[in-house]
Amino acid sequence: MLWWAPGPKPGPHTVVVQQGSTIAGVARELETQGAIPGSARTYRVMARLFGSSDPVQAGEFQIPKGMGGAAILDLLQHGKPVQRLITVTEGMPSIIVQERLAASPYLTGPLPDVPEGSVLPDSYGYERGTTRAALVAKMQLAMAREIKALWAKRGTDCPVTTPQQAIILASIVEKETAKPAERSLIAGVYCNRLRTGMQLDADPTVIYPITKGKPLGRRILKSELEADNPYNTYRITGLPAGPIANPGKESIAAVLHPAATKWLYFVADGTGGHAFAETLSEQNANVAKWYAIRKTRGEM
Repeated sequence: MLWWAPGPKPGPHTVVVQQGSTIAGVARELETQGAIPGSARTYRVMARLFGSSDPVQAGEFQIPKGMGGAAILDLLQHGKPVQRLITVTEGMPSIIVQERLAASPYLTGPLPDVPEGSVLPDSYGYERGTTRAALVAKMQLAMAREIKALWAKRGTDCPVTTPQQAIILASIVEKETAKPAERSLIAGVYCNRLRTGMQLDADPTVIYPITKGKPLGRRILKSELEADNPYNTYRITGLPAGPIANPGKESIAAVLHPAATKWLYFVADGTGGHAFAETLSEQNANVAKWYAIRKTRGEM
């Protein structure tokens, strides 16, 4: 019978059902796409006689090749709309999060402000037609829940006194190392510096006011190291004015449970990691090694 026969469409295709659509409206769209045999009127009659009386759902639906009229109606009434993903990676600054949200053709509505450090890095599913404000709220709720859970289990080895301070320091840790095993070590160094009143001297905090968290693409200038602003930890003591990225839960956990160490310094070691030191003389030796490596590579 025509109602249960395979559909005539030669390949998979997409049907978008708008909010408030009726079977009649969907039938016209399916006829226009050539997805059903016969006319929209015939489809409506068969749907009333043989199909469910449940309403069709709003959303975007992927119709497989050969799916007939009966199966299409069941999919639109009871199936799952297409889920799309947007991924916020660990350490991604809000300026890039906002660019991705703005560029998506499947999201709707204005783009709200996304304060730095307010969204949790993760992959977020959404359906076509979801508002940008709703997706941002979902990301921010995930961060709020995560920091609440991590803060409740925090240790006492780092002198951060609020969840926001933990996020600020975690964003620096996130930007300083790409090696997961180093997170707690880097956090340990910065916690030691905060405890002793030393400046953090974190290069990413110098870069942030210049690029809003995007890569600088060159060496930091002396004038930038000396710039007076509330983020430059070469000029201020303590934490910067706010986060410099959206840190992941592992970096937040590292700040709340830093490695027990006496180290106060670190510098790149040429392998993608860092060499750590307890004294300034040890640090200077490590820096000399790093400069030698860079000179050999033709970077200086």
